[in-house]
Amino acid sequence: MTTATAVLPAPAGPSRLRRVGALAAAETLLLLRNRTAVVNSVLSPLLLVALVPLFGAGDAPLGPTLLVSAAAFTLVFLTYYNLVTTYVARREALVLQRMRTGELGDGEVLAGTAVPTLLVTAVQLVLVAAGVVVLGEWRAPVDPVLPVLAVLLGAVLMVVLATLSSVYTRTPESAQITTLPVVLGATALSGLFFPLSVLPEALAAGARLLPLTPVVELVQLGLTGRTWDGVAVAGADLWGAALVPLTVAAAWVLLAGVAGRRWFRWAPKR
Repeated sequence: MTTATAVLPAPAGPSRLRRVGALAAAETLLLLRNRTAVVNSVLSPLLLVALVPLFGAGDAPLGPTLLVSAAAFTLVFLTYYNLVTTYVARREALVLQRMRTGELGDGEVLAGTAVPTLLVTAVQLVLVAAGVVVLGEWRAPVDPVLPVLAVLLGAVLMVVLATLSSVYTRTPESAQITTLPVVLGATALSGLFFPLSVLPEALAAGARLLPLTPVVELVQLGLTGRTWDGVAVAGADLWGAALVPLTVAAAWVLLAGVAGRRWFRWAPKR
């Protein structure tokens, strides 16, 4: 006589969202315990934005100028730089390698590690926007969708650039050197400090292909309705002017993402 044995289904593991959330919570605790990192993350971008009025906003309204500067500085000095040092530190401590042996996928490891920095980025931008309102410099955006889209696209771009930069960054300390092409080079020629239209045509065209420039262009376009060369546009013309920076930013996301996926190192070189 045989007895049929019911086969019970294996208990389902936590969902992808819950796994990423748990890792993000752990990373947030690590960030909060590192007071130096917290101070640098919060103060550095805000100090840079605070310097903008000292140098004057030119003919542009102060409110939009502060918001454009906040988006650029925060994405570069907070999102990008912090994530390079974080990925490198976790790699050198073998943390990334250990996390890959569990249920987390590669994308989940990278995303969960990035969440705390992205949250701080969002809070920074909200604080600057609130400060603009308090100063009485708030102006309704010409198109509110473009600035939001630009920041979201810029955040994704900085994450994939950080993964790529970590490939040739051996230690968290050496990130001060390896991130200079983006932190100094791309920022200087992004249109933040002077209009690109004052440059020779070939140099201006090249500067528009750098990773931060399309983000600055899109935020400025959405807030003020002015293109990189100062032309006022609205309606369909505004979105027509947005096509080039949108394409450049998307191309950077794709290229950096493919390169990072190909060469990202999960363990230190021995």
